[in-house]
Amino acid sequence: MHNFRKLTIWKNSMLLAKEVYLTTSTFPKEEKFGLVSQMNRCSVSVPSNIAEGSSRSSNKEFAHFIKISIGSLFELETQLTLSNEVGIISTEALDTLTTKIITLQKMLLRFLKTLE
Repeated sequence: MHNFRKLTIWKNSMLLAKEVYLTTSTFPKEEKFGLVSQMNRCSVSVPSNIAEGSSRSSNKEFAHFIKISIGSLFELETQLTLSNEVGIISTEALDTLTTKIITLQKMLLRFLKTLE
């Protein structure tokens, strides 16, 4: 069993989720139940799955939750890209968040290798 609070991947995913929440707070009101809701759920899914997986009794089970976190990051990147393409966020904001997402994906993949 791992202490998720001490994991850098959890800390970084919490920071990313906070940044996504701050970014989506500027979205148009008509996106509240569309992109905003979906992006916020994706971003919070990452640290939540890391935390849940850390409570499991085996590395194999933990690895499953890390894979879900990675999937959520790909989903989030897609939604950010769409938000940029429809003019809701700037290319600069997209690039900043995408860089953080890719960095976290790589960290999760390295961590996953230690579990398998």
